Amino acid sequence: MGFPLSDRIHKLNSKEIADRAVSDAIANSIRNAISLRGTASVMLSGGSTPIKAYDQLSRQELNWAKVSLGLVDDRWVDPDSNGSNEKMLRETLGQNAASKAAFLGLKTEHDKPVDGLIDIERRLADIQQPFDLCVMGMGTDGHTASWFPASPDLQTALSLDTEQLAVAIDASFAPGAGEFSDRISLTLQAVMHARQIILYITGAEKLNVLEMAQEKDVYDAPVKALFAAGRRFSIYWAP
Repeated sequence: MGFPLSDRIHKLNSKEIADRAVSDAIANSIRNAISLRGTASVMLSGGSTPIKAYDQLSRQELNWAKVSLGLVDDRWVDPDSNGSNEKMLRETLGQNAASKAAFLGLKTEHDKPVDGLIDIERRLADIQQPFDLCVMGMGTDGHTASWFPASPDLQTALSLDTEQLAVAIDASFAPGAGEFSDRISLTLQAVMHARQIILYITGAEKLNVLEMAQEKDVYDAPVKALFAAGRRFSIYWAP
């Protein structure tokens, strides 16, 4: 890693404070990107942790018309399903001032994510790259994005020798995937080229998982792969 992981962690006293801090950090990244390059591209994770941060972000006065928003990963379900990250993002960050941003979903009409990869790669190619920011989450099994330790597709997902931006994930052997075994995810290669990476987690259990990941193989704790981003990588945590 080249530095103590503790140097990358912002430990906040409450979830409310952390939501505001993450919202502000994303907003600052967007402002900087627009100032330097005229546009901003931000890839976001789903889950329950960032919902309030996204809601607060949606009310920030930014030049949203110059922002492209996408997803780090999603479950292969209908975009109107309660299990869809796209649905969550549209209902939070897709509102208020942020409704002017361009939004890219990952789900296609294909039955399986592997069948939609060509279309997904074309969609992603339309977003400014490298991405200005990727906002990541983490499960208690050490997965981030849809890089699950037990997935047979993990080696492809974590390869830095691929030009793929997205990968189809079979998470049927991963308890952390729950009932949603078919996933679509950015590859590690796509995430690691981002100008900034934020990991947002809460709770003592996840903090312990993150700290233990330092001593594990990346295939047992895929979140460890993010540590190589060095000072482009920041962690926000609250109890």
